[in-house]
Amino acid sequence: MSLAITVLFYLATVILIAGLAYRIWVYAKVPAPLKIATTPAPVTKGGVVLRMFREVAFFESLFKSNKLLWLLGVLFHFGLLLVLLRHLRYFINPVPTVIELIQPFGKYAAFAMIIGLLGLWARRFIIDRVRYITAPSDHLILALLVLIGISGASMTFVSHTDIVGLKNFTMGLLTFDPKPLPSDPLLAIHLFLVSVLMIIFPYSKLLHGVGVFFSPTRNQVDNPREKRHLADWARKFEENS
Repeated sequence: MSLAITVLFYLATVILIAGLAYRIWVYAKVPAPLKIATTPAPVTKGGVVLRMFREVAFFESLFKSNKLLWLLGVLFHFGLLLVLLRHLRYFINPVPTVIELIQPFGKYAAFAMIIGLLGLWARRFIIDRVRYITAPSDHLILALLVLIGISGASMTFVSHTDIVGLKNFTMGLLTFDPKPLPSDPLLAIHLFLVSVLMIIFPYSKLLHGVGVFFSPTRNQVDNPREKRHLADWARKFEENS
């Protein structure tokens, strides 16, 4: 089991990094032939940066459009953020003070993450128009995230795993000096699910966290009257005509 999880984790890491790099390259190459910034939009680049920060950090547009969806999204995303920050203790030695201070918050943030996910999942059954556009892959991804949250929280609140052994295992992965995984079926299931998530992440709707930075409705300056917008591919035609 230890060898299988080790090989799977390395494979998942390679697929995650290569997949993200490829998708970012594809996003960056997509032309934006028109000025389509969602108004009211900033008229300076500094304003665009501030708008993007509000969008990523506070889900501004979601708050304006749907308060319940915004609340569920905040519960999930900020819960996940605290959980991930808490997990840094397994990959850093010595553990910084700020990560130690986060531990109690990250511990209970798992519940916020799970509640947010269950709410987001429930709306795909309850709301007609959302159910209509929901694909089987949406259910599978939400089920995967819920199982990751429940299995992780279970190791904290139900059946404690060998934390020292787990840290030896993760540090061994980072230094390419694999160490045995603690004998804990719940831990093996949790790591397997996380590896599956890493593999599908670059090729699923989960990539919206990266794609938002390439959305022309969000990253364009609203200055069509002051500056002519000309896509690179169109500029080549104009220069050669």
